[in-house]
Amino acid sequence: MHLIYSKKELQDLVAMIRRKGQSIGFVPTMGALHQGHTSLIVEALKKHPVVVVSIFVNPTQFNNAQDLEKYPRTLDQDAQFLSDYKDRVVIYAPSTREVYKNTVQSTPYNFEGIEHVMEGEHRPGHFDGVGTVLNLLFRQFMPDEAFFGEKDYQQLLIVKKLVSIEKLAIKITGCPIHRQSDGLAMSSRNKRLTPEQLKVAPFIYASLQMAKKRFSTKSALEIKKMIEQGYAQHEGLELEYFEIANIKNLKPLSRKRNNQKYRAFIAVFSGEIRLIDNIALN
Repeated sequence: MHLIYSKKELQDLVAMIRRKGQSIGFVPTMGALHQGHTSLIVEALKKHPVVVVSIFVNPTQFNNAQDLEKYPRTLDQDAQFLSDYKDRVVIYAPSTREVYKNTVQSTPYNFEGIEHVMEGEHRPGHFDGVGTVLNLLFRQFMPDEAFFGEKDYQQLLIVKKLVSIEKLAIKITGCPIHRQSDGLAMSSRNKRLTPEQLKVAPFIYASLQMAKKRFSTKSALEIKKMIEQGYAQHEGLELEYFEIANIKNLKPLSRKRNNQKYRAFIAVFSGEIRLIDNIALN
């Protein structure tokens, strides 16, 4: 396994891989790696001889300074976590200067409205930061394909629009949500949960499953009210939002249409830790 800190070293290694006629997959992360990341890497390795895993906590996508400060940074453990992959995985752990040079700021993007709902509404500027850092990372070595988890489904749609806007010849592939045995979606933020919080957090997925079960017989408004009532009665979790939206444009559901697909999206606070999840409804 290679651990690389500089763009120049990464580009030199990528050039050598290209000379061998090999393709390159990419799994961008902010570290604190877990089995959810592993599932992305495994998918990438099925299609590419070498996979670059970036570990970079991107400052421009945090609208909460405390959240940025407290985000887990565990590079040594992450490197050990990936050590079994040997030369098939390259860890790229750049500094902020290596990514942004002297100007750490976001580029404003027009993602056709999907940047303003749900996560975008509650985290202003978040998707400009995501788009900016991914565009910079993509252009540093131009992978053939990049892999993203569907836990961040809204982000997945954003990235697909990003490569279209920037005219990048990179395939974007979404991978299923990886869950713990109790249903809690794998997330680096889970490492900050206390044992008590870990006991109640699986209710998030249970509430999504309830929404899926009711979707064929109840309206979106009725389901939303049931979810809100459920969290009002559930100690230890505070609902920030629950939405049912079209999977292509994320427009909130007003009336079901037989030829359209929908997902339920949720954001919940457990103490100060914010958790998101989603589920396909039909």
